[in-house]
Order: sequence, then C-alpha cells, then structure tokens
Amino acid sequence: MNVGLFIPCYVDQFYPGAAIATLQLLEKLGVTVSYPKNQTCCGQPMANSGFEHLTGGCNELFIKNFAEFDYIVAPSGSCVLHIKEHLHSHEHEAAAASISSKIYELSSFLTDILKVESLPSKFPFKVGVHQSCHGQRGLHLSQMSELVAPPFSKPDSLLRMVKGIEIVPLNRIDECCGFGGTFCVAEEAVSAKMGKDRVEDHLIHGAEFITGVDMSCLMHMEGILNRRGSKVKVLHLAEILNAD
Repeated sequence: MNVGLFIPCYVDQFYPGAAIATLQLLEKLGVTVSYPKNQTCCGQPMANSGFEHLTGGCNELFIKNFAEFDYIVAPSGSCVLHIKEHLHSHEHEAAAASISSKIYELSSFLTDILKVESLPSKFPFKVGVHQSCHGQRGLHLSQMSELVAPPFSKPDSLLRMVKGIEIVPLNRIDECCGFGGTFCVAEEAVSAKMGKDRVEDHLIHGAEFITGVDMSCLMHMEGILNRRGSKVKVLHLAEILNAD
C-alpha cells in the first residue's frame, strides 16, 4: 500500500506537529508513506469565498502530485471534503474522479481501510473531543445527534484505544465551534460567541486537552482558551494517537 500524505497549508505553517504525528503514526502501522514536496493549498479558501473558478491551478497541481497513489491521507476533514466534492479538471477528469474516491481523512483511513483495532499509545489525561462539522456532516465520521439512529464516532473509537485516556462527556456533543473558515472573518462576533460556548462545554467537564480532526477548528478554540488564560491545550487527534 502506497499512501500519499497531503498536509494542508495551515497545518504546514502553524501546526507541523500534527503533520509529523500523522506521518509517524501511519509508519508505525506499517504504511509506506510518501510526501510530495511541491504540494500546496487545495483551493478550499478560495472556493469558500466564492472564487472556485480561480482554483484551476490548485486542482491541476493536486492531481499531478497525488494521482498515482493507492490512497491519499490528510489530517484535515474540511480539506478532504473539499477535494472529494470539488476537485475537477477539464483535461484530467478521470484522474480527478479517482483521487476524489481514494482520499481519506486520517481517522476514517485508520478505521475503514486499515481497520485498526489496537494502538500502543498512552495519554493519561482528560480529553474533550470536538466533532468538526465538515467531518461529521460531510464525511460521516460520527453520527449526528439530531438523528434517531445508533451513535458512532470514528475519532472517539480510536481514542478509546489509547491507554490512560479519559474522554470527558459534553452537554452538546456535536455543536459547531463557529470557525467555519471565512465565516469567522465575515461574522466575527457570532463566530467568537459560538467558540466561547463550545470551549465552555469542555471546560466545565474538566477537559485538560481538546482534540479533533481539524486543526482549523482547534486553532479557533485555542485562541479563545489563550485569551481567557486557560491552561487547557489543543492537540490534533494524530498527536494523541501517536503519543507514547
């Protein structure tokens, strides 16, 4: 199995630890991983801002970098969903469709493709799990609480394999944090209030760390935690699954 590692631009620039943990975790699980060095933004910020017609260069570069891999894995639900739903090319449409079908967010890849049942990791702390909207509602990484259906969560099931971890309960298990990419710029006040509410739910239940599959959502909550002087930290799911 030859896997291409896709690292979103904001992870590369601001949270390289999440990228490194993703690589190390996959290699621990016996996966052959390659990192195309000239990869760049997938085009999601432009598309979300109404300029998808300007993402052609991003699309062509992504196809060039990742077309030949068996699978593509990324530590970002929102970027994976963007590629799945929006990657297109007039000249390489078959390659674009193939990539869309074989790109996976990390927790989905571990659960659905590798079918991981145990991990050697240790993380003896209280952890709150944030279910990001793109991952939950777009990639179906976890069940939506408003549905009368059996609950499930791929990130949660993986975290429960980690020795010593205590996953704290939340009052609203899948409430949006308010980040929403460009939403936090266009609707700053609403975004900030939503983030404060989401953080408070973790704090009142004693979380020492907040984790999730999207560093963008965690970055939003990290800013709120820092501004209130909280000692609670954010960590990408990969960093906890890779901890020893």
